[in-house]
Amino acid sequence: MIVAVIDIGKTNAKVALVDLATLSEIGLRRFANAPVRQASYPHHDVEALWTFILNSLADLNRERRIDAISITTHGATGALVDGSGELVLPVLDYEFDGPDQLAADYDAVRPPFGETGTPRLPIGLNLGAQFFWQQKRFPADFATAAAMLMYPQYWALRLTGVAANEVSSLGCHTDLWNPWTSDYSSLVDRMGWRRLMAPVRPAKDRLGPILPELARRTRLDPQTPVFCGLHDSNASLLPHLLSDTPPFSVVSTGTWVVSMAVGGRRVELDPARDTLVNVNALGDPVPSARFMGGREFSLLTDGQSQEWSEDDVAAVLARQVLLLPATQRGSGPFPHRGAQWVNAENLSAGQRFATISFYLALTTATCLELIGGDGPTTVEGPFAQNPLFIRMLAAATERPVIASETSTGTSIGAALLASDRVIAMSKGERTEPPTDQSWGGYARAWRRST
Repeated sequence: MIVAVIDIGKTNAKVALVDLATLSEIGLRRFANAPVRQASYPHHDVEALWTFILNSLADLNRERRIDAISITTHGATGALVDGSGELVLPVLDYEFDGPDQLAADYDAVRPPFGETGTPRLPIGLNLGAQFFWQQKRFPADFATAAAMLMYPQYWALRLTGVAANEVSSLGCHTDLWNPWTSDYSSLVDRMGWRRLMAPVRPAKDRLGPILPELARRTRLDPQTPVFCGLHDSNASLLPHLLSDTPPFSVVSTGTWVVSMAVGGRRVELDPARDTLVNVNALGDPVPSARFMGGREFSLLTDGQSQEWSEDDVAAVLARQVLLLPATQRGSGPFPHRGAQWVNAENLSAGQRFATISFYLALTTATCLELIGGDGPTTVEGPFAQNPLFIRMLAAATERPVIASETSTGTSIGAALLASDRVIAMSKGERTEPPTDQSWGGYARAWRRST
């Protein structure tokens, strides 16, 4: 079966063809996903994305016949639609700081961490704060809403005409979901939003075939099924839930680096350090932590060489050149600290890149420690291709790290929604903790400095 996966990340949108027989990507289209900074507030350019999606489906279907469509997107995003499925307000960009203007009012109504597993986050990172702000600032428009949809299901609605919601996006630091009762939180009832919440459907539910006009435009089979879809980090986790034996951890890397522990050590989560309870595609709570590692990597390496040598690595370890957190403040395990370089005089380009890679690995190791991560750690996404990140993560956690062979675990995981059988994942290269003591010494020095 060939599954077209619509994969909308915060920085890039993709449509990937996944062959379920080989669990491999056999086609890919990309699109830069930039917010529109016009009208009432910064928002996602859903019409540009829609054109990209339909054009990609048509192009890819000419290369290989598409048998099914699945959807995965970034979190902290939702849509308000009217009875005809049209947006009543633009889909707010979660990096917009407008919701902070009503922070005190929102704090008075949001549920406690113990109820939802959601930490209080700045800007629009709590989806409940977005909806609260939209209702207070645009009451007339908000009043015309017939449904509140999570972002993957907004696209499913456009493809099928069927409105639904799903737990992995509802449970992604929204304040809207109670992972312990598998029901909406007290905030939803307090604000009178339950009537707007579309029915909750499992991620692997077939919502329906594509709409007839879309079949004509893309030349897909009119009976092509569309699956409900899920949150992107949980898409990365899904293959491991289906095939791995706990304890294990999965690190999903993209704009955000999201660490998830399955069957790990029992720990008390600290909401002040951006730990949270995600809800996986099977509906179960998952201790998680995250930081904006992909964004940090882009900013730190912008236009600079990413070449390095073992001599560069040896020099950084010997001098203990450190980059201390955090270059993106306001979230992550060090939300209130500013970045600092230590012993960084006269760095070569290769040494700088090694130090950046180590910084990202050590911040990830901190996240795993905070959520009780145990067993092997699998890294999905772009950071899996960085051996310096992988080696330092193994050194810092003192556990093996597996670099996923897939270019994006989200697409593979989302494609599995279309499969009725358990598929064993190819694990990728396994890296054991380095025997060279300088790696562990470097990790300890970084921790002492933070």
